[in-house]
Order: sequence, then structure tokens, then C-alpha cells
Amino acid sequence: MFRVILATQWKWTRGALLIATCAAFALPLLSIRNASTALEEMNARDLLAIMNTIGMAYGLTAGSIGLVIAAMAWTPDHAGRHVYALALPLARWKYVAMRFAAGALTLTAPVIALWIGGVVAIASIQIPAGLHSHAAALTIRFALATLVAYATFFAISSGTKRTAGLILSTLAGALILELVGEALNLPLRPFFLFVDFVMNWSGTLGVFNGPWMLIDV
Repeated sequence: MFRVILATQWKWTRGALLIATCAAFALPLLSIRNASTALEEMNARDLLAIMNTIGMAYGLTAGSIGLVIAAMAWTPDHAGRHVYALALPLARWKYVAMRFAAGALTLTAPVIALWIGGVVAIASIQIPAGLHSHAAALTIRFALATLVAYATFFAISSGTKRTAGLILSTLAGALILELVGEALNLPLRPFFLFVDFVMNWSGTLGVFNGPWMLIDV
């Protein structure tokens, strides 16, 4: 049963996974390219500053991949009103667990691509003295962040369209209030407070917080 679910999951998401895999592979290469001037001059301070700036793209990519794959995991079930899932001689919780595991397994493609991209990028340059490459550590963190995002949005997407719509509408409303408050110079910052809480919370979502450094001390 799991092999069937995995095969269908791959069939539904392979296009998005191909794009995600290419993006993950390109991230380390792009970061090294943007830091080429600092590398040529062996300027460690500028190199670390560039790595820190570009590092935000890793967290954003990990969150985006988790969101897209989680949403696509439930799209066919929502379209079929969950008739197929309910017709299976299988407990609901087992079906959900298999669906989650299948989606999580497909996420290994962009994670491996990021590691390969990091290894290739590091092999093509000479790192200034005192600095070291952290391709493996960055890959592990990227994998955890992707899995956390996937699990979060998988739980949201598993509900009804009404539930997902309510959550998205709440976030959109908070963003609109943020824009109105900024335009009218009013103390309305709900969306900023939400993002600040997520990024600085020391809990599970804290994996997104902090610098993402391919090269560091």
C-alpha cells in the first residue's frame, strides 16, 4: 500500500520537485558566485557578510518547498472529496501516516541536490584562511527546515478547504492591516509581530532563525 501511495505522490509532485531540486542545487553555486570578488581578494569579513545576506534564501527555499509539496499531497483527495481514502480497507490514521511519509520521502531529492551543490561550490574555490566550509551542516539544517515546513502545512492542508481558507484569510487580513497601519502611520503591526514570533521563537520553528552559512569560521 505504501509503495502505491509513494508512486502516486511522486507522480503528482514530480514537476514541482524537479524545480525544487534545481533551485536547491543552484543556491550554493549562486552564493559562491555572488561572493567571487571577496574570494578573489581573500577578504574574510566581506565574504561572511555576503554569505549571511544570501543565507536568507536557504530558509525561504526550504519553507516554500515544504509548503508546495504539503499542499499538493492533499489536492487529489480534496478534489475527490476523500472518497478514495475512505473506501480503502485501512484506518484513517494509517492512511494519513503513509501519505505524510511518502511526501517526506520525496523531499530527499532537493536535500541531496543542495548537498551536491554545496560540495561542488566549495570544490571550485579557495577559502580564506581561518574560514571553513559547512556544506554538510547546512544540508542537515535545510532538511530539518524543509521537514518542519512540510509537517506544518501538511497538517493545515489535511483539513477542509474552509479551514485552510480561514487560516490564509487571517494571514491576509493581518498583512492588509500591516499595510494600512504603515500607510496611515498607525501602530498596527500584526503581521510583523507574527513573523517576528515565528522567526525568533526558540521552539520547533526556530530552525529557520539565525544565519545560514555555507562558509563560516
